[in-house]
Amino acid sequence: MQYLLRNKIIHIILISLVLPSVAFTQMRGDAELNLPEHDNQKFHFGINIGVNRAHYSFTFNPLFISAANDSISTVESINSTGINLAWLVNMRLSNHFDIRTYPLDLIFTEKAFQYILRKPDRILDEDSITIKKIQGITLALPLQLKFTSDRINNFKVYTMAGGRVEYDFAANAGDKKAERLIKLNKLDYGIDAGIGFHFYFPVFVLTPEIKLGWGLKNVHSRDPNLKFSNVIDKINSRTLTLSLTVE
Repeated sequence: MQYLLRNKIIHIILISLVLPSVAFTQMRGDAELNLPEHDNQKFHFGINIGVNRAHYSFTFNPLFISAANDSISTVESINSTGINLAWLVNMRLSNHFDIRTYPLDLIFTEKAFQYILRKPDRILDEDSITIKKIQGITLALPLQLKFTSDRINNFKVYTMAGGRVEYDFAANAGDKKAERLIKLNKLDYGIDAGIGFHFYFPVFVLTPEIKLGWGLKNVHSRDPNLKFSNVIDKINSRTLTLSLTVE
């Protein structure tokens, strides 16, 4: 189900890349001004969908380079693709500044670590190259400050930055059945920064946006008794998101 939904969202975003060329014709001086009172409203609401590329930034535990580590030679974080579904609430502060949040922001990800093992355990279906996948179903609450340019006919550009708190329903730090996995904590927080474009159409505003996210909290629940966990110290999330909002 997640795979099919992910493909649909990717198709929508690819199609949307063509729309700016259509909207560009509305930036001409003789273009009719669409939704002239839109930016004067105190609140704007929208639906946001997107795709993300996510991975983990991590540091090795001193055990990794010690003689006690006789099973793992290399660890790498693998990029993976996920989806975002959110509801936007935007509050106008002035002609150029807004505050916005997403009261309902669901993020579906699948991050993974790739291990190269010196002594794979064939009984446990380990190979010399073993991948451990970590599913994520996250509810995020971001708060962002947005700086917007002057409107040029039916076009605007903006930048944004802010912070977020996340709760991962799929995190397994307390799961007693997760001995073969890396255990992660449910709570995370971080910062976001990005750039976007408003295209004004007769009945809606279309906003493509690209955003970078940096997790600041160490989400690793390290277990010294687990070989896939004890060689890693801190784990922080990193995300690149391409999204579309319709207001």
